[in-house]
This record gives sequence, structure tokens and C-alpha cells, in this order.
Amino acid sequence: MPVDLRHVARALISVSDKTGLVEFARVLATHGVELVSTGGTRKALAEAGLAVRDVADLTQFPEMMDGRLKTLHPKVHGGLLAIRENPEHEAAMLAHDIRPIDLLVVNLYPFEAALAKGAPFEECVENIDIGGPAMIRAASKNHDDVAVVVDPDDYAMLVEELAATKGATRLATRRRLAQKAFARTAAYDAAISNWLAQQLGEASPPLRAFGGRLAEPMRYGENPHQSAGFYLTGEKRPGVATARQIQGKQLSYNNVNDTDAAFECVAEFDPARTAAVVIVKHANPCGVAEGATLVDAYAKALRCDPMSAFGGIVALNRKLDADAAREIVKIFTEVIIAPDADEESISIIGAKKNLRLLLTGGVPDARAAGLTYRSVSGGFLAQSRDRAVVDEMILQVVTKRQPTAEELADLKFAFRVVKHVKSNAIVYAKGAATVGIGAGQMSRVDSSRTAAHKAQEAARAAGLTTSLAKGAVVASDAFFPFADGLLAAAEAGATAVIQPGGSMNDKDVIAAADAQGLAMVFTGVRHFRH
Repeated sequence: MPVDLRHVARALISVSDKTGLVEFARVLATHGVELVSTGGTRKALAEAGLAVRDVADLTQFPEMMDGRLKTLHPKVHGGLLAIRENPEHEAAMLAHDIRPIDLLVVNLYPFEAALAKGAPFEECVENIDIGGPAMIRAASKNHDDVAVVVDPDDYAMLVEELAATKGATRLATRRRLAQKAFARTAAYDAAISNWLAQQLGEASPPLRAFGGRLAEPMRYGENPHQSAGFYLTGEKRPGVATARQIQGKQLSYNNVNDTDAAFECVAEFDPARTAAVVIVKHANPCGVAEGATLVDAYAKALRCDPMSAFGGIVALNRKLDADAAREIVKIFTEVIIAPDADEESISIIGAKKNLRLLLTGGVPDARAAGLTYRSVSGGFLAQSRDRAVVDEMILQVVTKRQPTAEELADLKFAFRVVKHVKSNAIVYAKGAATVGIGAGQMSRVDSSRTAAHKAQEAARAAGLTTSLAKGAVVASDAFFPFADGLLAAAEAGATAVIQPGGSMNDKDVIAAADAQGLAMVFTGVRHFRH
């Protein structure tokens, strides 16, 4: 049976992140713990006036090769791996003058930080820690006897435990620390292996791993009977994972998912060119618009589907101002996410204590490389992010009628939006604003009819007698397999269509468009989103 309390007589400390290091080490010293350390860590402890042995005194072997070799030695790993009260292990330690190490404090070379700042290849390689993971895994394996700390956030907890136990660690604590330590090395190795795959241009390497650090446990998942946690991968892409929450209650699982969808959609619109607003409900845009100002764009986006916007997520591509804030808070909104906000708008939103305001510091690059993941039973799917943007596509007019300049601008706008609508996806747009969105239907013609119905309902809500689809353009995320979806759009009053093309029935669809007097553009790019 493992022993519950293990007295800490010796600690090996080697950290790159020295947050709270000296204070923690002082506590260890008050419990009579012998401190052993390496390089910069030993120097920091010695300068603080603490008695600390160099690991080279332990190993009788100097640090060399620019610090690459210092802890990979039997006197270190034997001290971590030896099972206490095991006669054979005790005999080996005695024969080779190996003393036990009861506490290991290690955090790894900052590889992820080097990667995030875009360091050169050689610098990233030098930030790959070898001795650290080896020691962490050794101590974690032997957690019945050894405690391992890989995160400065755990110092306070261990200080309390040492005080309560008069200098010992509990078995339950050692096991929790071991779990965290194994997860840390797994996430670290995942970051390195994924980086190397990217450097090699391997889209699907034979083994793929990923890891994350818990940002916060969530009250529940998609539904109250499901548990959930929000984990960060370290990717520096501006968004919900990297945002600063200014106010409001804790984000829910669905809030995070929907906010990410909203901000990724608004990233399609260059803030230097135009103000843009996206309103999302259940991961689908229910209103998207451009405008001269944010308040103008918000009003146009809200008009598309004011009923669905209630309780939705609002994403902005520019700094939130007071005019826009006043309009947004007029209806119940779950989350506002923006690159920044002025003090007046923050004050306005502050009156709604449950409304979350997230500031990201920037807008994600719609063209930037990255991976997306989805779990399936027994595995997961990994793919590159959809980086295709309509401005870089070769647009082919396939009908007799050419689109007007106004139609072409709206067609491009609609195709930016349809990329972020669940397939099958149909988007009606007019005047740089959505006027009807059909999402997630099993057939494209149903999505066309749903979008047309939404446009009619939006007109009624605005007190108009004519559907907003009249004179609008239509975007489809994939080709029309038959003419029926296109004819539904024409029936609703659409004048122009943008779609990928590529169907066996393209000729029939083009003929139907010509018969209806529609202009139609092919992009050659599909935007399925499931």
C-alpha cells in the first residue's frame, strides 16, 4: 500500500518561469528542505540568500553543451525513480551513492512562447526542453513517493499542505500533481510535433496530438446534464479564447461556441475598409451588415432577423463606440465581442450586469493558416482552416446577363457571409446587408425557401409590404444540384446569384437563370460548414 504522507527532505528546482520562485523556495527552506538547482534557477535562489546546491555537486558532472546536458544523469533520475522501502532499490541507491529527491519543481523551456512570437527555426529548436520532460515523467511515474510541480499556480496549494502536514505531501496531492504533469508534457510535445509537421508541410502526419490548458471549468456543456471545460491551446489568434472579459457573468459552453462563430465571421470584413457587425444565434449568423459606422451596420444586421437576434451574440470588427453600444443594449444580448471599446461604451454596457463584453485587441486574419478539429467516436478529424476569401477568387459570369456593379458588390458580400453559415446555406443580401438566411437544411431548395421566408418576415417586422428579398442577390455555399433552389430564389425576387458551380447539371441551372433573367457568377470554391 502506498504511504499517504511523504516527508520532503530534498527538492530539485529547475524553472524557466521564475514567478513566485524565491518565495516558494523560502517556505521549503523553513521546513528544512535541502534545495538543489540548476543554472539560472540556482543563481536566482543564491542571490536571494538561500542555501542551494548546484546539481553538478550531485552528479559530479559539469553542465555542458550550452545547458543541453545537466540533469540527464542516474543520480538525478535514480533519486526520482527509486521506490522507497523497496530493498533492491535501496541497495542500488546505497551502492551508487544516490540520494532520494522528494519534490521536483520544473517548468519547461518556453517553446510555445518562442513559437507565438514567430522565432526563427533554430531558436524554436533551442527552446525544446529535453531534461525537463524526462525528470517530470520520472517523478510523475513515481508519484507514490515524489511530488512534482510544473505550474507556479500550484505553489500556494503546496505551501498550505506543507504547513498542515509539518513538511509532508499527501498521496492524493501527489497523484493530482502527477496527472497535471503528464498532461503538461503531452501538450508540450503536441505543440512541438505540430510545429514540425507544419515546417515539413505535412497536412496529415502519421500521428497527430493536441493539448490545452484549462481556462476555466464550465457550469455545464451544451446541456445542463453535460460537464465541460474551456481549454486554451496557446494559439494567439484574436478571439474568444484570447479575449479580455471586461464585465458580465461567466461564459457558458454555448456562449463560447457562438462567440467564436460570430467573431470569425466578422473577420471576413476588413476594418480599414468598412465597419461590420455580425449577430449570431446558435452558431449561425442571423444578421450581417456593413456600414459607414458600427451603429449603421448594427441597424442593418438587426433588420435581417430581429426575432432571432434576441439573446444573440454581437461581433464587431472595429472599436465599440457609445452610439453602437446604446443600440445594442436595447434588446437582450448575451455577448458583445470587439477589438476594443471606448470608456463611454464600457459604461453604457456596465448598466447591463449580465451582458458579457469581450475585447480581443485585434481581428483575426481570415487568410491565416491554422487547424480545426472535430471529435468522432473513436477519433477526431483535423483539417486546415477555410482560408478562401472571395476577393482572391476568379469570378466567372456564366449567364447572358452580367451583374451590375451594385449586384457584384452584394454578391461578394453574400459569399463572405455564406462561408460562415451551416450547410446547406443560402444567403440573401442587398445593400451590404443580409436580408434572409437559410441554414442547415437537408436540401438546398429548403434552405432557399427558408431564407426567402426569413426575408418576408423581416419585411413584416420592419412594417414593409414587400419582401426584403425583392431585388436582392443570393449566395449558395455549394452548387445547385438542380434548378429548383435557384428558381425558389428567383420566385422570391432575387436578381443575381453567386455559387461555386461544378454540378453535373450546371447547364440546366444556367439555362434556368437565363430564362429568369438572373445574372449568375461561379466562384469555383465551395464553403461547406457542418
